[in-house]
Amino acid sequence: MRCARLGGGPVSDVRDTPPSASEPGPGAEPGVPVAEPKQAAKQVKADPYKPPPQWQQWQSNEPAAWLVRVRPGPPAGVRVATLWSALATAVLSAFLLGDGAGLNLLIVAVPAALGAYFAARTAGRRLRPWTCVWAVGGVVLLAVPVLRDAGWPTFLAVVSALAAGSLALHGGRTWPGVLLGSLGLLGAIGSGMAWGARGLRERAGSSRGRWGPVVRTTAVAAVLLIVFGALFAGADAAFADLLGGLIPDVSVADGPWRFLLFLLGLVGALAAAHTAAAPVRWDRFDVRPGRARARWEWALPLIVLNLLFAAFIAVQLAVLFGGYDKVLRETGLTYAEYARQGFWQLLWATLLTLLVIALALRWAPRAGARDRTLVHVVLGALCALTLVVVASALRRMDLYVAAYGLTRLRVSVAAMELWLGLVIVLIMAAGIFGVKWLPRAVAASGAVAVLVFGLLSPDGMVANRNVQRYESTGKIDVEYFQELSADAVPALDRLPEPLRSCALKGIAANLEDTHKPWYASSWGEWRARRILADRKVDTFRYACGDQGIPGAGRDQYDGDAQFGEEGEISPSDVP
Repeated sequence: MRCARLGGGPVSDVRDTPPSASEPGPGAEPGVPVAEPKQAAKQVKADPYKPPPQWQQWQSNEPAAWLVRVRPGPPAGVRVATLWSALATAVLSAFLLGDGAGLNLLIVAVPAALGAYFAARTAGRRLRPWTCVWAVGGVVLLAVPVLRDAGWPTFLAVVSALAAGSLALHGGRTWPGVLLGSLGLLGAIGSGMAWGARGLRERAGSSRGRWGPVVRTTAVAAVLLIVFGALFAGADAAFADLLGGLIPDVSVADGPWRFLLFLLGLVGALAAAHTAAAPVRWDRFDVRPGRARARWEWALPLIVLNLLFAAFIAVQLAVLFGGYDKVLRETGLTYAEYARQGFWQLLWATLLTLLVIALALRWAPRAGARDRTLVHVVLGALCALTLVVVASALRRMDLYVAAYGLTRLRVSVAAMELWLGLVIVLIMAAGIFGVKWLPRAVAASGAVAVLVFGLLSPDGMVANRNVQRYESTGKIDVEYFQELSADAVPALDRLPEPLRSCALKGIAANLEDTHKPWYASSWGEWRARRILADRKVDTFRYACGDQGIPGAGRDQYDGDAQFGEEGEISPSDVP
């Protein structure tokens, strides 16, 4: 016997298919599920609104498949050495990091690295070549604040050092592994604290009798150092000066700030150790390739773009051989307007070209050898043409600097353009030798670029280039130098008076107002203090203003207001 379900549904054989819990049988109330005959009454009374199995599966809290793949296993237990390293990092952070950046960053990084090393050894992890590269690179990057006084290269170096350290702990070969692994320490903050607290409870419970002697010994040693150190400091002024220079100056008013630094060091050290014990495997995050396009659909837009690049380069070559003076006469532009008009557009063109290459590789045809050859030829030509655009942008910046001097922003964007050119060269090499090494090579090139940028002393380069320009043209802007760091002092010290005193006025005032301890001072600051001690800055004898100082006018920065530099004027302000 066969029957049809209400609503025109499919038919079923009643003899072969018993009623399920989701299908009402004869005489059942609407909305009440039907169970097996013997247990129907019990199930209805116990849970009359029990959802069907499909709804239960939809409501389940199972993690996503990609999260299961990248999630690390349970970390190994916390060693006592790891806990002591984290405590040492926290204490050093509280006492040393509150006065500035210098050698103190390297000092704090040592116990944090040791804690991560002990945790990795406990977890059975082995030291790999790229782990050494990232670890050594992070330490070398911290040499920038030790040597240079400028804040902006220091910031870039510290951020890059943290990223390199995170890569050393996570590892990474693919693009997700390199990009997400460099930020992985942020995700281990909460789990690292919980892991450290659990390990501390376990250690405290198993060794209650040994904590008392350790605490008593530490307290007695601290009391002896304080008492006898105070007596010796009062007995000899030289020893007091030495002791005062070595010991951090801590006051009660700094208590909340020092406590915050203590927590920062503790959280960072435990996050690094937890990552070393159980790193997230971002390399297992699969990025599905895009749907391959047909050859003409993929290649035609890129060929058109290549032709546009070639036309622009042909015009640039015509300008180069025809002379800039002719172009300026025909267009009515100044050097500043011509250079500024194109540099930013060319910089954005380089960035967008990298995006175009990434998307083109995602949708590239990959059916056979012909498709691979087409991809190599089209993208290789685009990369080669982009390198010529990079050279054109740098040439425009050189024109601008020759006419109006070097500034912080100009040297920064020129360095950025150079690094983008290096990335394009690496992409071209990957098309020849394979792409497996490309993510790590790009990340390493970025770290090297930050290191070179900091060690070359951008503020020193700005001061030196402008002093050379003054020696050849007699023009200089002494007011712009007031915001530079102590790295600019050796170059500005070559200027004749009164330009020297007027150019160093702001830097000397900043050095007098800030008295940093030895561990928070850079070598550039120490060198500047020594130079200014030998030759004082005399602002009382000389009137530091544009009037009365030959060459101290500001017309050399004509048209640079759009570069965003403070203290510069627009073209309308120039007589």
